[in-house]
Amino acid sequence: MKNVKKYIAILSLAISSCGVYTFSGASISSDVKTVNIQFFENKTALSPSNLSNNFTEALKDKLSSETNLNPVSSDGDLTYSGYISNYVIKPIAIQANETAAKNRLTISVRVTFTNSVQEEYNFEKTFSRYADYDSSDDFKSVEETLNEEITEQLIDNIFNESISNW
Repeated sequence: MKNVKKYIAILSLAISSCGVYTFSGASISSDVKTVNIQFFENKTALSPSNLSNNFTEALKDKLSSETNLNPVSSDGDLTYSGYISNYVIKPIAIQANETAAKNRLTISVRVTFTNSVQEEYNFEKTFSRYADYDSSDDFKSVEETLNEEITEQLIDNIFNESISNW
């Protein structure tokens, strides 16, 4: 039992001395303490009115659950800003009778990420993800589920690009 306690103490010391590490794969400098996530405005005509709020809140949730960063209303060590730039439905999988068997919803988000501690990680980039659905489905009945699925994928991509340095 004594050896187990000693092993845990050594492991804890080793992990804490290497900066900030989380089990989500996030790699954050120990100098980074705060994060500011600005509201992501919706600049598209066709998307639902709650998409901006849902996206912004999902990004906040991801960062609060997978990092130890303290949220601030301005001047964070890390800052996320941007807007929803595209929300489009296009037919795919055209059949012989020239009708689409499936449709694809694509959402794009323009993100500006600023790391005031490690400026080499700053970026401005558009992230796009999509989900397909049967053209026989009523879009309004699947839209919320598709938006949630795509938002989760976008948030993961943004998190990995900014925090995990992938």
